[in-house]
Amino acid sequence: MKGGTRKRGKTWSYYFDAATIDGKRKKKEKGGFRTKKEAETALAQALSEYNHSGLTFEPSSISVSDYLDYWMNEHCRMNYTENTLETYDSLICNHLKPQFGSYYLKSLQSATIQSYINHLKSKGYSKSSIQVIFAILSSALNYAVEPLHYIADNPCRFVRIGNVPKQKRQRIILSNDAFQRIIERFPFGTRYHIPLLIGWNFGLRMNECVALTWDDIDFENQTLSVNRQAVRCHIENKAGWALKEPKYNSKREIKFGESICKILKAEKMRQWENELKYGAYYTIYQLTDYIDEKGAKRNALYGTQKCHCVGQDRFPLICVDENGQLTTRDTFLYCRKVIHAELGIDFDYHSLRHTHATKLIEAGANIKAVQQRLGHKNIATTLDTYVHHTDDMAQEAADIFETAINSVLPPV
Repeated sequence: MKGGTRKRGKTWSYYFDAATIDGKRKKKEKGGFRTKKEAETALAQALSEYNHSGLTFEPSSISVSDYLDYWMNEHCRMNYTENTLETYDSLICNHLKPQFGSYYLKSLQSATIQSYINHLKSKGYSKSSIQVIFAILSSALNYAVEPLHYIADNPCRFVRIGNVPKQKRQRIILSNDAFQRIIERFPFGTRYHIPLLIGWNFGLRMNECVALTWDDIDFENQTLSVNRQAVRCHIENKAGWALKEPKYNSKREIKFGESICKILKAEKMRQWENELKYGAYYTIYQLTDYIDEKGAKRNALYGTQKCHCVGQDRFPLICVDENGQLTTRDTFLYCRKVIHAELGIDFDYHSLRHTHATKLIEAGANIKAVQQRLGHKNIATTLDTYVHHTDDMAQEAADIFETAINSVLPPV
């Protein structure tokens, strides 16, 4: 493709021949450059972009890191859900970029990828985790082969994961004493007190907890309704939180007792007093419509100070800070770190759910009621995931058997 520069008046221009349309020649030209060198530099860049369908880089020289960014923006964000994108972002940043990011895309070899897969296996990663990491890389490189034609073949094609020893996932059951220490560290009035109590008393998933509103609580009948979860979203390139159905569409109603009822009533009053205290600078939340990456209409949370609020409809969230700001899975990470570092307690939010279910089973609760309370799709999940052999269960089994056979044992 031909091109050149020329001076027009006091400035320089570049030009080049574009593809013919209907047999007629087309010319691209742009001016306004102060010097011939500036025009020549701009010409080289314009030719590169034109020859590669608008790309601002040479496919032969792009790094794996830059290519993964390109793949995420041009392909993934147009086709995958927000939860999937969050997973991809995390694994790309924590695994693929640190390991392969500095390589040229064209020079990435099967042996290099196989070596990393073997490394993950030696570090004790589960097979499912390795498969997800590998699948992301393989999908990205497939896209580089077709339709982009940046590379001739996908080096992942020759990589094998093979057998991976199964890693037993650690399930944390909190003792009453451990939870009491946690609650004393985060007492009533602090940001994390209510989310902790909700996990302990209801066994909710973290995303379900932070999406609760005061409208979900029936104080008269002492029931809590789980109707939604909060998930990450991107609206106009800004990160936020959207609402969607609970996992497995597990909408449910959970009964609760008098003790947690009193605490929730006190928390509602405390938030009302905080709103009076902060006045126009208290943060309130409303719902805004947006279209997700699959074209589905969703509701997103929009937080703003009262002085900037438009309209009267509010979304009265339960899990908020003193100034009304939403507590999310991200902000809860601080609470988890404090529990680990200061209290020395092995803890994550899901351990509250696990403990809730295990204590119910130990106390003799009907397994079907536990399944409904947790929102499991089927009862097998409740049995396989949350019912475990604890010391209390073992002692109970021994006592039951002792009682059953006591009458037939010979005297000593």
